[in-house]
Parts: sequence; C-alpha cells; structure tokens
Amino acid sequence: MKQDLRSIQDSIVAKQFDAALTELDRMLMSDPDNDEALYMSAVCRRYTRDFEGALRDLDRLKSLTPEHGRAHQEEGHTLRDMGRKQEAADAYARACRYNPALVSSWENQLLILDAAGNAQAAAQARAQLNHLKSMARPLVAVMDLLSQGRLLKAEDVCRQYLQKVPQDTDGMRLLAQIGMKFGALEDAEFLLSSARKLAPEDAQVAIDYIQVLRKRQKFEAALDEAKALLDTNPENPQFLSIYAIECMQVGDYDSALASFDKVLEKVPSDPATLTSRGHAYKTLGHYEPAVGAYHDAIASQPAHGEAYYSLANLKVYAFEDDELQRMQAQEQNPNLSHMDRVYLCFALGKAFEDREDFSQSFDYFKRGNQLKKVQSKYSAERMTEDLAAQKTVCTSALFEQYAGSGCDAPDPIFIVGLPRAGSTLLEQILSSHSQVDGTLELPNVLSLTQQLRRLDKACSYPDILARLTGDDFRRYGEAFIEDTRIHRAGAPFFIDKMPNNFRHIGLIRLMLPNAKIIDARRNPMACCFSGYQQLFAEGQEFSYDLADVGQYYRDYVDLMAHWDEVLPGFVLRVQHEDVVDDLETEVRRMLDFCGLPFEEACLEFHRTQRNIKTPSSEQVRQPIYRSGLDRWRNYEPWLESLKAAVGKDLLDRYGINWEV
Repeated sequence: MKQDLRSIQDSIVAKQFDAALTELDRMLMSDPDNDEALYMSAVCRRYTRDFEGALRDLDRLKSLTPEHGRAHQEEGHTLRDMGRKQEAADAYARACRYNPALVSSWENQLLILDAAGNAQAAAQARAQLNHLKSMARPLVAVMDLLSQGRLLKAEDVCRQYLQKVPQDTDGMRLLAQIGMKFGALEDAEFLLSSARKLAPEDAQVAIDYIQVLRKRQKFEAALDEAKALLDTNPENPQFLSIYAIECMQVGDYDSALASFDKVLEKVPSDPATLTSRGHAYKTLGHYEPAVGAYHDAIASQPAHGEAYYSLANLKVYAFEDDELQRMQAQEQNPNLSHMDRVYLCFALGKAFEDREDFSQSFDYFKRGNQLKKVQSKYSAERMTEDLAAQKTVCTSALFEQYAGSGCDAPDPIFIVGLPRAGSTLLEQILSSHSQVDGTLELPNVLSLTQQLRRLDKACSYPDILARLTGDDFRRYGEAFIEDTRIHRAGAPFFIDKMPNNFRHIGLIRLMLPNAKIIDARRNPMACCFSGYQQLFAEGQEFSYDLADVGQYYRDYVDLMAHWDEVLPGFVLRVQHEDVVDDLETEVRRMLDFCGLPFEEACLEFHRTQRNIKTPSSEQVRQPIYRSGLDRWRNYEPWLESLKAAVGKDLLDRYGINWEV
C-alpha cells in the first residue's frame, strides 16, 4: 500500500493527475477511509478543476481526522481557486490553528486579509508567518510532527536539534510541549523556566511557562508570572485574559471578573471572554450571572458551541424551544469547527433528555462521543494490561518488604473511583468538616508516576517500585505533602479527589502509609452512562465509547478487589446509592474511618460555601436527591454494548437485567 502511494505521489509530482486519480479511485474503492489517498485525490481533483469532487474528498477526510491541518489547507486552496475568498481565509485559519507549521496557509491567509483591508488580522498573520520563517527548519518539522500526533518522532528530532543548539528557546518550548503531552510536567517546567531566563522578553515563552505552572497547579507562581507579563503591556487583551484566568485559579474571582471586564472594553462581546466570565460565576455559585454570560457569548457568536455546552453543564438549566432550534441549525453548519460541533452535540443530548426524547438525546450523545473518539488514541486493551501490571507488581510481599517506609503524615484523604460516581458529593461532605480542607483533583500522584516511568529506561513503572528504597518512598511522600500545601487552608487534613488515583493505590501506600483512601462507587450502568454523557476536559478518554467505559469499570472493580486483598482495611468503599438512602450512617462511617469526630455540618454539606470546579458543582449545592439514580434506564434500549462490557457478574450485584 505504501509503495502504491509513493508511486501515485510521483505521478502527482509529474503532473500526471488523471493517471494518479485512476489509481486513487481503485484504492479508495477497497479502502474508502484511507486518509492519504483521500488527501491525494483532493489535490488531483483541484488541479483538474473538479472542485466539487475535491471538496467531497476533503469532507470525507475531515470527518475521519477533523484536525488534519493539510486537509483544511487543501480546502483553502480549493475555495481560493473557486473564487470563494472569505471561505478560503476561514479554511486557512483552521489549517493554521491545527498545524501552525503550514507556511502556505499563513501566506495565502495573509494575501486574502490584505486584499480585504483587514489590517489587524493581517498584522497578526504576518507576525506569525515571519516568526515561522525565522525558525530553524528542524523545528518547523517538529511543529508539523506535533500537529500529526507523531510525538515520539517529534521528540527525537527536537532533542537532536537541541544537542547542537542547546539554547534555542523555540526548541526548548517545543520540547516542553511534547513533555506536557506525555505528562512529563516537571521536565516541561524546567525547560520553560530555563527558556524564560534566556529570553525574558519573549511573550510566548512566558505564556507557555504560565501554562505549565498552571498544569502543575503551582497557581501562585503562575499568577506572579501572569502579573509580570501583564506589567509589560497592561492594555494587551491576551495578557489581561491570562491574568484573569490565573486569578481564578487562586480564588481571586473579583480580580478575575474585573480583568475580564477590561478585556471586553477592548474586545467588545468577545465570546471566549464572556464564556470564561460565565465559568467564574459558575464556580462562585452565582447561577444567574453565569447564565447571563453564556447567553451573551451566544448572542455574540451563534456558533460558539462551548457556551451552549456550558449552559447544559450547569445540569439544572433547561433550554427553551427556540434555543433548541438554533442549536440544531448550528450543528448542521458544515463550516462549524470540530470542537464547536462536539460541544453542541453534548448540549443537544442534554436538551432532548430534558424533553424526555431519549432516542434523539442518545443519538446526539453518541455523535459527540464519536467525534471525540476520532481524536483519541485510547486503547482499552492497553489500559487493561496497565492495570493488570499493578496486580503483578504490588503484591503482599512488596508491601511487607517496605513496611515502615514512606512519610508518616496522616494528612491526605484520597477519594478515588470513576468520574460521575459521586466523588464530588463525598468531597463536599468531608470538606464541610472543620478539620478538612477540600482542594482539587490534584495531579501530583499521576505526575510522580510519569517521573517513575522515565527513571530507568530498562525498568518502567510499576515494575520500578520493587527497585526503589524506603528512603525513596519517604522522599516522594514528603514531596507530596509539601507540594500540595499550596492548596490547603490550614486544616490538619485535606482531600485529593483525583479519581484516576485508584490505579496507583500501591504507590500511595508505599509513600504515604497513613493516608486514608475512600473508594466512591456507583451502580455500573448509572456510573458508566453518566460518564458517557459528560464531556470531560481531559484525561478520561475511556468515556467516549460505551464498550470502553464498561471495560474500564470492570478493570477498576478488579483492581480495587486486588487492593482489598493485599492491603486489607486500607480502602473504605462508599456506595453512592447508600449515601442517598442513609446519609447520616454513611457520613459517620467516613468520619470514623478518617479518625474525625462527627460534625452536623457534614449533613448540611449543601450549605457549605466553597468554590467547586467540577461538573457536579450545582448539584452538590443542593440537598441529596434520588432522581438521578436510575436516569440511565431511560436509555437502556441503546446500552447493549455497555452491558456486555460490564459483564453479567457485576450487573447481578445490582439486580440489573443482563439481557442484551
């Protein structure tokens, strides 16, 4: 196949387009989803002036790989040759967003903008083009590889270049971007900190450095950097927006909202800023202002899918009939961006659920998840293998070997499980206690696992656990306590509710043997389908497919059973349905497990005033309710693959009909 494509490419270079198309048509008859063949076919059809055929090929290609930069560039070329200049400019802009290394897209976009007299946009495009042309060619290649998701090749090319030119800040920035995609946040921070010192005036280096500090949840440091960046140009809307976002991270919502207002003075009705302002109000629990901000964003940009989804994500907002019609019309817009379409599909799923039209609701949730899965490289089989490796390495013998090791601090309370299993509710209950600070889904444990994966090339994580020393685990535990101190407000205990930490309970026990772990568990069908309905920001790629999420739930239950066996009593299991049925009993169980005295405030958790950033923020500000326990049953006719993946044995535990 590759040899055939090379031969076809040679024909295209020789301008033998008809011959190339004959071979491409034959190839696409047997393999209609071949992205390289579709791209070449579109190029040939454009050169033979079969513009409609070229656009058909490109539409197919974009449906398979929505962020294929060269597909959008080729669409720009085709529309340009058809005389549809504004549409061409839009296509080139999309191409540059998905692949900033495409010089031709920048050049053609600039020509159209200059001809249209759009001076501001042209100036921005010219600056980007000039910077791209000033970069070393290997680094442009790295940008191109990054846009294609070829991370290992991009890392190899970037490292080879930096060995020759170690102080090239563009190279350092790109390697840091690769590191962030791999989860190597500590390495990325070091690279960007070094680049910042080498190029203190480089705004893009500063912006990337702020981003990695935020990802590492070093919010105070990120805010300091954002303030320093803003001081260089206090009227710059981008710098004001970055500063506002960092203010939100440290809980200074007054300053954040004031900065968003300044941005809107300079860029009136900017939909992204209005949406961010809505997020700030939502986190504060100010429902009406949040809704107003999202409505303003939609009024400014009717295709702004994130604002529609943000309304749906309030969970308690109901769309009016005219809003539903506008959303459906926008979702049919062929020029809608990929993520706007995803957002709209999830919002429409919620809107039709509220109308009890569960067939249409499911269709939209399915479409939104399929669009996300297209971009994902998640493998359920690989995840199963990774979790099985924990069982192989983390045996009773391993824990006996390291008995007495680690940091003896009792401060952390980890809430683990699957997303949408009720973990936010448990956190809200416990953080209502006077001795417990609620924090965030902290990345520290996951970041440590990434460090351990790279510690020894011959021995990856979790196998490396058996080669470490007691002093290593003590250092890791002490670092966790110190690094998370920034999120605490002075209480003796604090919560880390990163759900994915269930994968790493062995590591947690080794470095923090006195920590408490609570497993938030929920009926598999309710939990899995609720996750399928939720568009997560990142890190939960298993949720885009019913079979994948079902397999993930099964693997989770299996691994938790292993932890129960090798670490008896270390984990407290709290069933969501039990919390709903008998709140006080379950609250007392949790407090006893954590060694905390009973406090009435834990039963009145919905009255606790704190900022909540998870999708359940509006729900946990209300008393316990039962209405959501069996919502999944409205969709049961379409959940055969989920039932099959979860398995009869687990469904039987909850009295769920196995028939599929």
